[in-house]
Amino acid sequence: MIEVEPRTARRAAPRLIGQTWAIVLAGGEGTRLKSLTMDEVGQNVPKQYCSLRSGPSLLNEALRRAEMVASLARVCTVVAQQHRRWWGRSLAGFPAGNVIVQPQNRGTANGIVLALAYVLERDPLANVVVLPSDHYVRDEVLLGEALFRVVRTLRADEAKVVLLGVAPDEIDPELGYIVPAHAAGDAPVGVRKFVEKPSPREAAALIDEGALWNSFILAAQARALLDLVCDRDATVVKKIRAAWRRDLPTPSTGAALAELYRTLPALDFSRDIAAGRETSLSVVQVPPCGWSDLGTPERVAKALRRPPPIRAPRAVTCTAALSLEERLKTRQAASIARVARCGTEIVMAG
Repeated sequence: MIEVEPRTARRAAPRLIGQTWAIVLAGGEGTRLKSLTMDEVGQNVPKQYCSLRSGPSLLNEALRRAEMVASLARVCTVVAQQHRRWWGRSLAGFPAGNVIVQPQNRGTANGIVLALAYVLERDPLANVVVLPSDHYVRDEVLLGEALFRVVRTLRADEAKVVLLGVAPDEIDPELGYIVPAHAAGDAPVGVRKFVEKPSPREAAALIDEGALWNSFILAAQARALLDLVCDRDATVVKKIRAAWRRDLPTPSTGAALAELYRTLPALDFSRDIAAGRETSLSVVQVPPCGWSDLGTPERVAKALRRPPPIRAPRAVTCTAALSLEERLKTRQAASIARVARCGTEIVMAG
């Protein structure tokens, strides 16, 4: 968990024009990894509040990532009300308004819209970088360089919404793929199509034609990103922004958002917003950087087999989070014990 100097806790962010903001999405439940994320009393800990190895949580790592492109005053974190026991301390030092609390998780697209409502109120010409909070990146320097390049592109008004696609270093049929319209590189190119979880043979063919892993990291002009969601469901966007304004000055504890979220349809950004709107998107290629969504125990095991992470130096104080490595070892030990009792031979993932 990240702890920031107390003096920054209530410092109001100045009204800025045309600055870069970071939106960290931390409202998910992490249900696919439940077998590794139970705490000592059997309660599921959302993946973003765990660590890969012993040490900082994945949320903490995402916050470091965010501060590579935006100052602390311009880092917004979208969290879920029911997770307060985990994020309360992690985000205690951030400006209170930058902690955007959803009454419940209604998908990544709605979380983005809620954060954009805050950012655009503060900075009508803002650029934003959107970062998942539950992914792992081994080489943060490589990813950071790609983020800097994309932000410069946005400032030059050369692109509106840019996805960061990671160059695959293996065939993985469990991931989403972005197929560029042309060979992808440092400069944004168009997106031809998205392919979600292809077969191994299809994944190999996609990689041969230059497809990239969909990291769900993106950079955009904030208004263009909001327009993209409006294109799919303008009514939802209007309702979220209206409820947010009615709840001012404390939207995160307001009644209007709570009431709206009871009936708000879930919207996933990749599936419901990006797919079908390829002509509005661009993609840049991030070189192989050890990125993983840690979506399954097998992918956790793969990430653990890689060398330790490479990070740009940063002075932060962290406390240890639940370790996926230790949980994986515990699960493997239990499986081995069952094998010994039953006399059956199995092969463990990782």
